[in-house]
Amino acid sequence: MSETLTGSPARNYVGGEWRDSASGDTYEKRNPWRPSEVTGVYPSSDADDASAAIDAAREAFPSWAALPAGQRAAFFGKAANVLEARAEQIAQDMTAEMGKPLRESRLEALRAATILRYAAGEAWRPVGEMYAPSVANQRLYTLRRPLGAVGLITPWNFPIAIPVWKLAPALIYGNTVVLKLGYEAPRTGLHVAESFAEAGLPAGVLNVLTGSGSKAGAELVRNPGTRAISFTGSVAVGQGVREAATARDCRVQLELGGHNPLIVMADAELDRAVEASFAGAFWSAGQKCTATRRILVQDEVYDEFRDRLLARVAAGKVGDPADPEVEVGPVVHEAAMDEILGAIERARGEGGTVLAGGERADDDGYLIAPTVFEGLADDAELSCEEVFGPVTSLYCFATLDEAMERANAVRFGLSASIFTRDLYAVQRFSEEIGAGIIHVNSQTAGADVHVPFGGVKGSGWGPHEQGRAAIEFYTELVTVYQDAPLA
Repeated sequence: MSETLTGSPARNYVGGEWRDSASGDTYEKRNPWRPSEVTGVYPSSDADDASAAIDAAREAFPSWAALPAGQRAAFFGKAANVLEARAEQIAQDMTAEMGKPLRESRLEALRAATILRYAAGEAWRPVGEMYAPSVANQRLYTLRRPLGAVGLITPWNFPIAIPVWKLAPALIYGNTVVLKLGYEAPRTGLHVAESFAEAGLPAGVLNVLTGSGSKAGAELVRNPGTRAISFTGSVAVGQGVREAATARDCRVQLELGGHNPLIVMADAELDRAVEASFAGAFWSAGQKCTATRRILVQDEVYDEFRDRLLARVAAGKVGDPADPEVEVGPVVHEAAMDEILGAIERARGEGGTVLAGGERADDDGYLIAPTVFEGLADDAELSCEEVFGPVTSLYCFATLDEAMERANAVRFGLSASIFTRDLYAVQRFSEEIGAGIIHVNSQTAGADVHVPFGGVKGSGWGPHEQGRAAIEFYTELVTVYQDAPLA
């Protein structure tokens, strides 16, 4: 059995071993709620570390791909057991290093185990189809085969769920993996490496690195040893990943940003719509690609909805994310806080009115009060571009046609929601809204483990993630013509 990660600084997991970075360089991660507190010291991995991890993954690939899928799945169940046993510690680490409220961190930690158990079930699903041949004495069928070593570059905002929902299908379909964790939440992700190490996963099948994307991540993208790259992060970086990887004919999957609308029709259950708006906009301090950025309310109920939403914002508990009752904690670091506060000031300059929040809410922590704007034009920055924080805007509309046109007017297309009792409105919304994830009478955020996740337009590239859809990215489809011998 591989050793368990102990001590500080932490180490990378490469070829079944815990290793320092090749350079020996490290970096500190601090608590966004109390920045004087160092939560850990981690390898500052570079291209040499990534190259070594790719070599380990390539060496492990033939034997892992040849292992029957059911035997691969057995490691998933063991790793899920480990994650469940340490779920509280994972949640505590997550909250300390990136500021997610403990109530959400606990759910995410358990979700990772659920994802592994779901993915293990893929071992027993079909990996091809049989077709009727056009000639006699022939078998005509398809097969899905693993690609080889794949590179996964994951963000800090879902520091265990996203790494697991990428690596689980990659591994179960027979690939080997190099995972570059989000720079701001490495400790949480290293729990995944530890869980598979304790499960006895063969050396080199899963390799996990910490450090910056510009060094270790860039090597995954450009190194010819990786057959596919799955990336979740910003639009600008994602576009660079796509250009660099596709230039060498590498398969690419991108999950980028969102500017997600929530439409409230006059016949909506307003209390439910208010609660969904608050959760979608402000849980995780708005640091979700599926967060509610725009709330469009039909004019007959606009004033009432606004009053109820502001009352809900005023009643929300904001502060120390380690408090299980807190709903909104700090943003991930000082630079993010400054960027969000800057966007708020620009929105004021564009004529927006702050109805709630709009300011820093703690002298020490990177806490921004939940912020609600109204009066912004449709071409204002907050109306068009993703600001990754606890900020949302209200808009008034007259007709469903108007709401749909305005909701679809941005370059993003990840998630969208409508609150209504009108079946006609639901059908139109489901057919015409420019989003890959559609919610009816529920918040814009959230994703079940067994269904596809991904956006359209500027929000995504390549096959969707999660559920059965993941097989499209992590395998190649081949067609087999098998003619019987003549004698």
